[in-house]
Amino acid sequence: MKKQDIEDLRELIEFLKQHQVAEFDVDRGDLKIRLKFQPHESGTAGLSELARLLKAAPSASAAAPASPAASASTPSAGQSAAEPDAGLHLLKSPIVGTFYGSPSPGAASFVNPGDHVEKGQVICIVEAMKLMNEIESDVSGEIVKCLVTNGQAIEFGQPLFAIRPA
Repeated sequence: MKKQDIEDLRELIEFLKQHQVAEFDVDRGDLKIRLKFQPHESGTAGLSELARLLKAAPSASAAAPASPAASASTPSAGQSAAEPDAGLHLLKSPIVGTFYGSPSPGAASFVNPGDHVEKGQVICIVEAMKLMNEIESDVSGEIVKCLVTNGQAIEFGQPLFAIRPA
């Protein structure tokens, strides 16, 4: 490879990491490149790091809204512990893309409300940049509700499923 090719590859890798692309393939003649990035296991650590930074900035923390992670884990004054949604785990999207609840059009859904899932089980697909990324459950439990619709555009960190941990 030429020096410029290596520099272009570095820029491509940075771009893919910045946009959290899990896999990338290119095939041009005799040049074939396949990049596969490990998923960030510390997705929640990133949120806690953000929360720590917001607390460290006094002027920003007064104006900043509460983080979704904090509001999901802390019941509000109006909620009671007996509420059926209390204690649910929200599975959030690790990437921006399009949500698909089944492996192909017309196929049965990966999961439905009431289904029991195991940690690591594929429960949906998020398409990002023409790549199909399998999203796995990060807890074992019962699917209570799917919070998005098939074909919906979703954001990073958007809740996809409410799961009652087992």
